[in-house]
Amino acid sequence: MGYRILVRRFLALLVLCLGLTPGIALREAPARHEDVLDLQIVRLSVPPREEYAEHLGPFELEAIWQIASFLSTFGGFSALLPPESGEINAISDKGWQLRFTPSGSPDGEPLFRKIYPAKPSPPFVNDIEAATSDPISGNVWLINEGRPAFARFGPGMQLEASVMPEAMKSWNGNFAAEAVTRLSDGRFVVLREAFTGWFENIEHDALIFDSDPVEWAKGKPFKVRGPVGFSPTEMVQLPDGRLLVLMRRMVWPHPARFAGRIAIGDPQQIEEGQIWQLEEAAWLTSTLPIDNFEGMAIELRPDGRLNVWLISDDNGSVVQRTLLWKLSVDPADLPGTQSEAQQNTAPLSDGPD
Repeated sequence: MGYRILVRRFLALLVLCLGLTPGIALREAPARHEDVLDLQIVRLSVPPREEYAEHLGPFELEAIWQIASFLSTFGGFSALLPPESGEINAISDKGWQLRFTPSGSPDGEPLFRKIYPAKPSPPFVNDIEAATSDPISGNVWLINEGRPAFARFGPGMQLEASVMPEAMKSWNGNFAAEAVTRLSDGRFVVLREAFTGWFENIEHDALIFDSDPVEWAKGKPFKVRGPVGFSPTEMVQLPDGRLLVLMRRMVWPHPARFAGRIAIGDPQQIEEGQIWQLEEAAWLTSTLPIDNFEGMAIELRPDGRLNVWLISDDNGSVVQRTLLWKLSVDPADLPGTQSEAQQNTAPLSDGPD
């Protein structure tokens, strides 16, 4: 085991012992408690493609926004649902939903509302770390971290039911479920943030459900193997059936510094008790404006490309930001295809994090 891996393991243990998620060791001064969201959206400059092409590979970085508000309940965005009518649909680990258009909405104010009712409320339900949806029924499923449970919401985000699957009962604390997606065939895949052991830096525990976990479907365990030192934070299914997996690593805790990866895998290769292998598709490095990216969603485009949206969790830290990225990609250019473009693409550079 190399020196860098030992350092990362020590930092992870330090964060766990402090009972902190990455980056919140340095907190903001108390925010003003305003009644109005007063959303502040600033578009940041995007570097020329030649400066990031070797890291982002087939992905085009089209836009970056920095988002802020003085509300004490704002921030901590850990999941994205598919955009609707041009609106970004973000879910926070404080239990709030934010819907807005990055360029500003000419038709009204952004929506910012608490997801769960104030009472009654089961413990830890606000710590939402992952979300997925069914475009046909309009149902949305959320996963909590502190209380490892699924909650299903009907259209309009009305809570229908919640359960704690038996297979997830040991998944708690800061290293629980972080990524979930409902597959087009009705199955659910859940990935855990924690590595399978203290001296493991590749594999993560995972579950696949044959149907809706809220209906007490049994979770079948497997392991996912990804880029060294990176943990999954979000996952979405592409039109061709493959899964994009957003991953991150805390490079340094104080001040918080992160690196990220986008990986890809075929869910048809998932087998109970076996290892599911992911392949790297992009590097999110310090050569670009990055932060603690935890949310990802895709959007179909008329030209056949996909918009890939990423949002970061600021952890309530003065040294972190809520960033929104808009990427685009041709699915045929992603690893694992046999397209001419993919065959002619050089391997991603092992550049700086």
